[in-house]
Amino acid sequence: MSFIGRPNAGKSTLLNRLVGSKLAIVSDKPQTTRNRILGVRNYPGAQVVFLDTPGIHRPLHRMNVRMVDAALDTIRDVDVLCLLIDVSEKTGHGDQYVVELVKNVKAPVFLVLNKVDLVKKVRLLPLMQQFGELGIFAEIVPISAATGDNVDRLERLILDRLPEGEARYPSDYLTDQPERFLAAEMVREKLLQFTHAEIPFSSAVLIDRFEEPAQAGGLLRLFCSIVVERESQKAIVVGKGGDMVKRIGVAAREDLERFFSTRVFLDLHVRVKTDWREDEQVLRDLGL
Repeated sequence: MSFIGRPNAGKSTLLNRLVGSKLAIVSDKPQTTRNRILGVRNYPGAQVVFLDTPGIHRPLHRMNVRMVDAALDTIRDVDVLCLLIDVSEKTGHGDQYVVELVKNVKAPVFLVLNKVDLVKKVRLLPLMQQFGELGIFAEIVPISAATGDNVDRLERLILDRLPEGEARYPSDYLTDQPERFLAAEMVREKLLQFTHAEIPFSSAVLIDRFEEPAQAGGLLRLFCSIVVERESQKAIVVGKGGDMVKRIGVAAREDLERFFSTRVFLDLHVRVKTDWREDEQVLRDLGL
């Protein structure tokens, strides 16, 4: 089953909560998720494969075209589709566009009204009625992915709709994303956290070297490049005397050590590559 929606609808937060592990990075910046991320959750007598997707938006670069395509491709290939809408924001043309996309989907479509913890019920009820009158949603489920409110009901509804079949993955399988990708995303999450303006949209993190520990409890060595488009952006990411890139590195290393359960050496370099969002090689390296 797949989660689709506009940027910042809360798809990644919901994926992380459902699988019980942080597979997708979370940020208040739009377009945080750039890749389709698969997460597996095993229930008593059932296995559910969840797909987090990039937010559907108007693409201005080749990278963004690939992001939107990754989201749209999942619409045709799932047994249940969840359209997430952020109820803390006024619905607009972008939400209407995504609703139009799911009108002819054969699979059951759930409308998931997310971030209900941020609005009053008097605002929520008219929204549920408005969307219900469209007659295209199998279920309309208000939730808060951040607090977990009503997520258990969403899970039950999903399980009720899934077809019977054999498990696709082993019981200990979590995601199809390689460790290199997850490591790069953890660094990028801190980059998004500590930078603002155009930096989050025009930056990427590439793993140059990933050296696994020689033995259990050994040192994982990561060498990463933070790629930006202009020298002025590089100066911001590096910071005065290297303070910003050091801050990013310290915070990222803490998360990496928790995730990989081992000590981590993290080496970060910032480099400039003009128009990297249009560069085929860079996009391939990012898995796009």
